Amino acid sequence: MKKFFEDIKKDIKFKSAGPGKKLTEDGSSKPQMVQSSGPAKPRHVTPTEGAQKAGAAALARIDGQPRPLVQTSQDAIRLKVKKELQAEAAALAVSEKEIKTADEGSNGKSPEFLSVKGVYFTCPLTGAILTKSEREVHIKEAIFMRFEEDAVEASIMMIHTFNKDKEKVKAAVHIISKYIENICENPTEEKYRKIKLSNKVFQEKVKPVEGSREFLEAVGFQSIMLDVDGQEETEEFLVLLEHDPEALELMKERRDRLQRGEPVRAQLDRQPQAFRPSPNAMHFELPPEFYNLMAEDLKREQQQKSEVVDKNAMLRTKAMREREQQRERRKYNYALLRVRLPDGNILQGTFLAWEKVSAVFEFVRDSLVDGWQPFELVAPGGHKLREDQELMLNECSLVPAVLLTLSWDAAVQADIVAAGGTGPALLKPELLENILTLN
Repeated sequence: MKKFFEDIKKDIKFKSAGPGKKLTEDGSSKPQMVQSSGPAKPRHVTPTEGAQKAGAAALARIDGQPRPLVQTSQDAIRLKVKKELQAEAAALAVSEKEIKTADEGSNGKSPEFLSVKGVYFTCPLTGAILTKSEREVHIKEAIFMRFEEDAVEASIMMIHTFNKDKEKVKAAVHIISKYIENICENPTEEKYRKIKLSNKVFQEKVKPVEGSREFLEAVGFQSIMLDVDGQEETEEFLVLLEHDPEALELMKERRDRLQRGEPVRAQLDRQPQAFRPSPNAMHFELPPEFYNLMAEDLKREQQQKSEVVDKNAMLRTKAMREREQQRERRKYNYALLRVRLPDGNILQGTFLAWEKVSAVFEFVRDSLVDGWQPFELVAPGGHKLREDQELMLNECSLVPAVLLTLSWDAAVQADIVAAGGTGPALLKPELLENILTLN
């Protein structure tokens, strides 16, 4: 069989060499072109779509591979997004690993000596505890899973979560809302029930926003190829077929949900932890996630710390000091706060650097058995924090880490004692069950 195919190849090669010539002829002369009287044949004919599919199927059979499944638009989008998310997660994980390695190398501390293992977040859709590199991928996958339960809600989440440009989201939501309003105000007008996908407004304002088409399909629009006046080929339209009053009222409600939509964001997990009384309460070793710095910046920070600089001896204006304080505040993304209780035990939690002081009071109150009782939090230096303060933690010099002291309101405690009561219970049992000792 092999010899048979080799003979065929030789025969084809021989015929393609052109007409023969005598040995005495000048080999440099060009062969004469013979002009055919018939129509010229094209050199290459593009195979039709059907021929391409048949060829692909034949190749698949030859290779022993199954034919590829036809993907819907949503399947294609999900597959593309999944690949992009995996690439993003991998890149972010590598970046975080580099920062962590640089930080550990610079301070010589291994993870077990850190005051907190890291920064963690809670997915509002699944309740899962996630690292910084996991949160975005997990939330997007959770939104995709919601399509099986409520496609309208899932598509609204897509629009407000997957797209970073809020102005583009606002413009797309406005146009989609206008589509629905036109249908509801003119239920018998067929032109309002069709969206031409090649339309300039749709192409520039709606299509680029992820989740917009999914929302339109979720509220009842269907993809249909329709004839267009003056064109031979059909074009794709999104068409709403139903027009009964109940369906229109439902569309209005879904439009309102779209307009009220908010991005799905992972919430910072406080990672509450109780510690026994310890002289090391003011000693903090933070992981690199707390810093808004890259690996090179962390190394530079370590070098600067090793240098003895007496800044108090420098003559600086108030404006210079304020600018320096602002630079210091921007260095940190998170704050690790500890609260020493009257019994000596210590409560620890993680906060965003730009959260309000009231968030700390709320965290402490939720961790106490008798959190209803008024108390005070005192910062180092004797500065008392107020629960009604609108200041952020980084504006109160509470970042990146600080030890606060809790004290009960003296007047309330006096009333309780006078009434024959006892001192308040402190930390909740679930925290005391996992109490640790500070290194």
